[in-house]
Amino acid sequence: MPNFLVRIVAWITAGYPEGVPGPDRVPLLALLRRQLTDDEVTAVAQTLIDRGEFDQVDIAVMITSITDDMPTPADIERVRARLGHDPEEDG
Repeated sequence: MPNFLVRIVAWITAGYPEGVPGPDRVPLLALLRRQLTDDEVTAVAQTLIDRGEFDQVDIAVMITSITDDMPTPADIERVRARLGHDPEEDG
């Protein structure tokens, strides 16, 4: 299990030593922010490269279309790094 998952499980176990009650499961999972997988970063970057023009807004919109959630700054930066895009170009 990846280290970040181990930490999440440990945190949940500490908060719910007897296990997470059924009614608390959905709200608890909703609090966990989704992060783009490496494959999703690649897909976003390739779509934007195919378009030939993009900026931070384009990156954010594309991430939102894949995740149905607002992108985190870290996800935007991962895509930007994959694109080799300089944030100073966004003006």
